[in-house]
Amino acid sequence: MQINYFKKNKLPNKPGVYFFLKEKQILYIGKATSLKDRVKSYFGKNLVETRGPLLVDMLYKAEKVKWQETDSVLEALILEAQFIKKHQPYYNTREKDDKSFNYVCITKDKLPKVLVVRGKELKNYEGSFFGPYTNGSQLKTALQIIRKIFPFIDEASSKKANLEFYKQIHPTPANTEEYIRNIKNLKLFLQGKKKKIISNLKKEMISYAKNKEFEQAGEVKRQIFALKHINDIALMKNESFTHANFLPLRPSLGALGSKRDPRGQKIHMSFTRIEAYDIAHMSGKNMVGVMTVLENGEIAKSEYKKFKIRTQAGVNDTGALKEVLERRLAHTEWPYPNLIVVDGGTAQINVTKSILALLNIDVPVVSVLKDERHKPKDILGNKNFAVKYKREILLANSEAHRFAIAYHKNVRAKNFFK
Repeated sequence: MQINYFKKNKLPNKPGVYFFLKEKQILYIGKATSLKDRVKSYFGKNLVETRGPLLVDMLYKAEKVKWQETDSVLEALILEAQFIKKHQPYYNTREKDDKSFNYVCITKDKLPKVLVVRGKELKNYEGSFFGPYTNGSQLKTALQIIRKIFPFIDEASSKKANLEFYKQIHPTPANTEEYIRNIKNLKLFLQGKKKKIISNLKKEMISYAKNKEFEQAGEVKRQIFALKHINDIALMKNESFTHANFLPLRPSLGALGSKRDPRGQKIHMSFTRIEAYDIAHMSGKNMVGVMTVLENGEIAKSEYKKFKIRTQAGVNDTGALKEVLERRLAHTEWPYPNLIVVDGGTAQINVTKSILALLNIDVPVVSVLKDERHKPKDILGNKNFAVKYKREILLANSEAHRFAIAYHKNVRAKNFFK
């Protein structure tokens, strides 16, 4: 597909969902704050570097673009999930099976809980499921927005099983009926049926008003207003680095701050995502690798990944790291990091850089060097990043070490009984 095609089709500067097609086959589905800007970004320079070879392959095959506008970015996120589930586009689902996606689960409890679960966990739950959603952190942000309109109980808050909590979100065991109505409306919203919800709420508001139940009528009126004026600024802020469920824009070396690099060139930074890797084993047995993630300086456990080492025998930490990175980078639908942190020394940095270079991916790498007591001794690699983001680097590395040890112990325990 050429840029001329884009110029001929004047996409709106509005949120929505877009489709790349070959004849009638949908190749890829995405969402956007601005359909015009998003689709235009696919025709920029250095596409292989910024988007990856898989996306370039998709664009060569695509013949046209279609789109559907939505009233908000939040609704675009929901509509995108519905279309991905319905059409299963090749370039959305390649390298990612249903177990890797995120879903909303509404449980069958008397007071249903609203949970975010991974595809591999669905069999452990009973209830209604909505998805797939490609980005867990963005889905959680969306649910925070929806919760302000239709309060609900989630996993964390359900552990505070006391009356005060239920009062905070409005429904209490004493007014279960109101809570169930909220859940029904939430289900409709996740099905993309906002107009039906508004129609039902208007009828409720009129009924309350006729019965002089003005407080209830006012609450319903608030919900109607909130639905018509969805405040999804949080999603719009996050979109610059989480929008792409195929392969987000890969950062250049200067994606982490506003200093000058050693050559004197100014670097403009917008700090978002750090990935840290570590390997764990016992004398080469039960070897595993992990990836931990920090987003905006905060731990993002929903993004953590585990890898059982398949190709290495004996004690070969760099070989295991190489396998983990190759398998991780094959998942082009996962957001790419702005910085990679590895555990070890120069050897670990070199193997990481060699894999990135082979794939033509430009992401800076640092390693955390440990002393004989396995305490951080130094940060090797880009010194600007090492100084400016020392806290984040050490936190990511510490999390990777903890997560790797825990996973190794789990695998070792399971294998002990085999």
